[in-house]
Amino acid sequence: MRKWLPLIVIVGTLVFTAAVFDRLPERMVTHWNAAGEPDGYGSRFMGAFLLPLVVLGMWGLMLVLPKLDPRQANIEKFRGSYEALMLAVVAVMCALHVSILGTALGWPIEVHRAAPILIGALFIVLGNLLPRFRSNFFFGIRTPWTLSSETAWLRTHRLGGWVMGGLGLALVLTGVLGRSEWIRVLVGGTVVLVVSVMANSYFVWRSEQRR
Repeated sequence: MRKWLPLIVIVGTLVFTAAVFDRLPERMVTHWNAAGEPDGYGSRFMGAFLLPLVVLGMWGLMLVLPKLDPRQANIEKFRGSYEALMLAVVAVMCALHVSILGTALGWPIEVHRAAPILIGALFIVLGNLLPRFRSNFFFGIRTPWTLSSETAWLRTHRLGGWVMGGLGLALVLTGVLGRSEWIRVLVGGTVVLVVSVMANSYFVWRSEQRR
């Protein structure tokens, strides 16, 4: 039952979308800049259904990929965390979609605040899940060194979990404060995350090879 929860969320989102479809404007705002100013528009149909359909496709892909992984047995070791990952990604994307529709319907929602809060919450969840992941070819921090060394994989995912969780907290804070700098926080934090995990995975692997 747990693995079908994301589908239930998607179907619920589609049902809500269909229920309010006739009340949506013919031309919808589909994108806002960091300051909360609309800078992208689309048709009512695109604004209403594109994102849920993309999320449905993402969920389907995440269901299939473990079966294609040569290390599928490792994925089974963190199956519960993997299903939590799928649910978190789907829930955040669907919540963002409902926020966009709510704005079009005149609800008092500021998407430039909601987006960093939702993305930050997702990063916090991912940061907590990352250390539970085991070596595989599709999910997690996959560098040549983490895929070659179990020690490098485990230590890099612990570090990545902390960095990603910290980035998530920073994004939530900028969203709550209504700061337009959240894009810079996201980009800067992502650079720090990538550089730190790449360097860590290499140095752990190199240290292991010298023994």
